[in-house]
Amino acid sequence: MTTTVPSGCSENLDSRYYRLCDQNAVWGIVLEAVAAVGAVTSVAFMLALLVLICKVQDSNRRKVLPIQFLFLLGVLGVFGLTFAFIITLDSSTGPTRFFLFGILFSLCFSCLLAHALNLTKLVRGRKPLSLLVMLGLAVGLSLVQDVIAIEYVILTMNRTNTAVFSELLPPRRNEDFVMLLIYVLFLMALTFCTSCFTFCGPFTGWKRHGAHIYLATLLSIVIWVAWITLLLLTPTPDPGWDDTILSSALVANGWVFLLVYVAPEFQLLTKQQNPMDYPVEDAFCKPQFMKQSYGVENRAYSQEEITQGREELGDTLYAPYSTHFQLQNRTSQKDFSIPRAQTRASPYNDYEGRKTGS
Repeated sequence: MTTTVPSGCSENLDSRYYRLCDQNAVWGIVLEAVAAVGAVTSVAFMLALLVLICKVQDSNRRKVLPIQFLFLLGVLGVFGLTFAFIITLDSSTGPTRFFLFGILFSLCFSCLLAHALNLTKLVRGRKPLSLLVMLGLAVGLSLVQDVIAIEYVILTMNRTNTAVFSELLPPRRNEDFVMLLIYVLFLMALTFCTSCFTFCGPFTGWKRHGAHIYLATLLSIVIWVAWITLLLLTPTPDPGWDDTILSSALVANGWVFLLVYVAPEFQLLTKQQNPMDYPVEDAFCKPQFMKQSYGVENRAYSQEEITQGREELGDTLYAPYSTHFQLQNRTSQKDFSIPRAQTRASPYNDYEGRKTGS
């Protein structure tokens, strides 16, 4: 059985690659070009990340660079996986689609989740996560999807039948494809919820990073809801439309990652460290009980005001800065006043009189 070679394709080209060059089915050529540009852009961002790593002044931003490099690897894989959906489904592209789709997206959302968890600490002025902890979270969370995909592919192919994916009926194949991505949907929802908490904190300098994760995850949720709805609930005239829907979702989500998260983050890499983004260093060394000591010392002022009325009524006086011994006014029985000097008559007043009389 011979097939007609579409316009734009070579006669020696295998028929499963016709979508890459068929001028009658323009969607394949458009998605191929957009995915290729996205892959080149991802590689350019990766190289730029390696160049700018020495110019990052903020240590907490420098810690996130390995996570962002892993994220770019996942985005690069997303654009590369688009070609597996443009090429006709067969024994080689079937396992690739089912295996790599969830793994690549789980890696991307795990990196976003690790970054969001670190931001929730920085925005509250707490100690951030270390580099090893963030790498462990990103890799560990993505490995769960790896295990799920490996088990599904091995059990479905029954170790030998690699063409089972193309032999399945389209409705059954689409249902299995979506069921395989339940863990990725969980990661997506968890990342979105965690990014919402990055807006709660006094240090607003880190909220812009949280906004990048929030918008990227929100737009990804919209894209995923759209393609799952079209794949499962909307009847398609041709099974080939399923490949168009999935490849379009891959390209759209990849560019959302680049434009909404990666590009804005690169603008903040070389930003100088702002002291307002961190708590004052003295606040960590200040004992907590000092606030109580101030309150105890200032009680004298309040007690002095209370006892001002008592001083007028009673004999007891209050000394605010002395001990608890109270001063009292006591009436004295003896007179301790100093006597004043009094004039007395001189004994020589009559001396001249006696002299005259003699």
